[in-house]
Amino acid sequence: LPDTVGTGGDSHTRFPIGISFPAGSGLVAFGAATGVIPLDMPESVRVRFRGTMQPGITLRDLVHAIPFYAIRQGLLTVAKEGKKNIFSGRILEIEGLENLKCEQAFELSDASAERSAAGCTIKLNKEPIIEYLQSNIVMLKWMIGNSYGDQRTIERRIKAMESWLMNPTLLEADANAEYTETIDIDMNEIKEPILCAPNDPDDARTLSDVMGDKIDEVFIGSCMTNIGHFRAAGKLLEQYNKTLPTRLWMSPPTKMDKAQLMEEGYYNIYGRVGVRTEMPGCSLCMGNQARVDAGATVLSTSTRNFPNRLGDGANVYLTSAELAAVGAIVGRIPTAEEYMEYASKINAMSGEVFRYLNFDKMPSFKKAEEEAKARIIPTLNVA
Repeated sequence: LPDTVGTGGDSHTRFPIGISFPAGSGLVAFGAATGVIPLDMPESVRVRFRGTMQPGITLRDLVHAIPFYAIRQGLLTVAKEGKKNIFSGRILEIEGLENLKCEQAFELSDASAERSAAGCTIKLNKEPIIEYLQSNIVMLKWMIGNSYGDQRTIERRIKAMESWLMNPTLLEADANAEYTETIDIDMNEIKEPILCAPNDPDDARTLSDVMGDKIDEVFIGSCMTNIGHFRAAGKLLEQYNKTLPTRLWMSPPTKMDKAQLMEEGYYNIYGRVGVRTEMPGCSLCMGNQARVDAGATVLSTSTRNFPNRLGDGANVYLTSAELAAVGAIVGRIPTAEEYMEYASKINAMSGEVFRYLNFDKMPSFKKAEEEAKARIIPTLNVA
């Protein structure tokens, strides 16, 4: 719910609306049982985006622009000795991207974990939040119709969402709010992708700085991806008629994403070019399920690239799904010019590719919602 506070036992419990403070399992259980957790309120670091996203630049590049610009300002260092990290233990407050969809905003809030931030907020306009809640209400009713529990808990959440939608208001920072630091990022300056080099999510570099490295394996998946990334990769792979020179792993983040991608025929494309599709979820990003070969050089959309996490002695670059797909096709980190040639093809199809799962517009979920209404009208007073 907008402007609410939450917690969770995973470091990537990072709400795109409201704010969450991830914690250990004991503290999470304490919060669940009592409704409160002890917290010394952290200071904030403000990140202000301005300008316009340039052709071929993705949200993942903006994620990596945060450490890139922090390094420029002397607020973050890569070396472990005498490490400096302005974000550590503080709240990351992001402004200047108010029209992002909530699914897109999550990509930024999720990555605040890699900044070692205590939490993250993103200033969004009401419209994308309204769209997101309307979609989720239908999904929750679908869950009731499919016997998910606890029904009373789900009904209460639906009521709370409907109540907010009747009077949608959002908190905003005070005009005179104080910040430990402010980092300004001009999107007009970002003309090429930004990656994080092996093996540190703080080691942000431009594509031109790392181009040419041979790539052995590629992973597209984790909570840093959404269905649009898998369509974008599929569109590029659809135009490729040879055997991939790399081993490409793909794992949609949710079962619903997988079902939709299968319905749209993308799994046929993946199968034709030899993609190894994993069950939806964390997959390689967890580091304790499937793993890449020892010593492999990898392009990955995962959350982090700590040493040995994806594979023993692996050298892992963190990158966007679009750049990862290009690397899988050419077998190396491409030049900026090569990447832009592929990216232009995706840009031409952006309306088709970057659609999200709006459950209130999907016939199967709407039908299930109608069937579920009979069960929940007495308690929810659904019109």
